[in-house]
Amino acid sequence: MANDTLFGVHGAALAVRSQRMGVLASNIAIASTPGFKARDIDFAQALGAMERSTDMADAIKYRVPTQTSMDGNTVELSQEQTAFAENAVQYQTTLSFLNGRIGTITRALKGE
Repeated sequence: MANDTLFGVHGAALAVRSQRMGVLASNIAIASTPGFKARDIDFAQALGAMERSTDMADAIKYRVPTQTSMDGNTVELSQEQTAFAENAVQYQTTLSFLNGRIGTITRALKGE
């Protein structure tokens, strides 16, 4: 990923945002399971791992709840939904940038 000069960091960013979307969706889906510990991806740490072509498993962290739950579940649905929505907007922004870049390259190759 680090040697990708055509798309820069945006290809790796899209991959990290996609993985984060999966983790957040999993948190939301399992929100009512007793003892489930909510997780999230540290975007900066994961992006750095992708650029170095190393494992980004260390970037997956357990979320610290603001309110404790009697059943040990640390998912706070409103926080998860907000994080999911923010990540979706960031994912779409990165994707739009990449689509624009691809369009520019395509037009250049066609001689337009």
